Amino acid sequence: MTVAAILLVYAASTGTVGSRLLGRPGWALRAPLLGIVIYLAAAWSVVAALGLAGLTLAVHATALGGGLSHLIGACVLRLRAAYATPGGATVAGLGLILAGAVVARTAVTAATHLRAVRRQAVQHAQTARLVGRPDPDLGATLVEHAQPAAYCVAGPQPTVILTTAALQALDPEQLDVVLAHERAHLASHHHRLLAMARIGRQILPFIPLMRDADTQITRLVEMHADDTATARRGTRPLATALVVLAVAAGPAPGLAAAATDAVQRVQRLLRPAEPLSRLHRRLLGAGAAVLALTPVLLALTPALVALALGRVPAA
Repeated sequence: MTVAAILLVYAASTGTVGSRLLGRPGWALRAPLLGIVIYLAAAWSVVAALGLAGLTLAVHATALGGGLSHLIGACVLRLRAAYATPGGATVAGLGLILAGAVVARTAVTAATHLRAVRRQAVQHAQTARLVGRPDPDLGATLVEHAQPAAYCVAGPQPTVILTTAALQALDPEQLDVVLAHERAHLASHHHRLLAMARIGRQILPFIPLMRDADTQITRLVEMHADDTATARRGTRPLATALVVLAVAAGPAPGLAAAATDAVQRVQRLLRPAEPLSRLHRRLLGAGAAVLALTPVLLALTPALVALALGRVPAA
């Protein structure tokens, strides 16, 4: 029960305090992709910690060191005999319920979200191609519309969509960098990162970190696409293009170039911060790995200790 309690404390503290800690530093603006990885690692470590907490209540941790047969046997024996003391079977049952609930909610939420997003993306891409016309020179589908907009739709039919108003509003250099921004979304599979963040939020919507991860990752994928698009073109054309598109009003669907924090993005492009040092990047990468592995290591600690002391029977 000690390991389960530690895992629950980890989930609660990371889900609350972790949200504040990750939201403070400006390093994420200087390394958006690292920021995305760390937010996802932290958010999903909370989900893992809750599931493993339930599992460690139901299965004796040292059984994990004895192979699959010991694990299966422990599941049965722990419920029948090992938890025969007062309250033991109840605790084991609650643990199984918690672990099962986390696994089931994760699976159902992920399947539902991914199916809905896929269906919407296919319908949107097909509609755009029906009402618009492909422009091979631009590498985009051109749609007749009075509002300037450029965005992409991921999924089985990845499509960059550009309105005729945007084509008229942007000069060639601006248009080139905006289209590069949208292609960067598709090439970097940002829709998958967004899906992971949104699924996590739907699984545990009451935890602050899950809500913040969704919001921050939505913002950071735009900045990562900005960095990719401007790597060889400079930042000013995209900053100017963002102003043109943002002034046009309402956000476009999908991953729109002007849909997220346009003002902050323009300021970031015009006043770029000093890149993170290699050491700083490595430390942040190590931090993401620690966040991802902590729940598993906590759950396995008693088993590893038992193995080291030779207390687990050989398979």
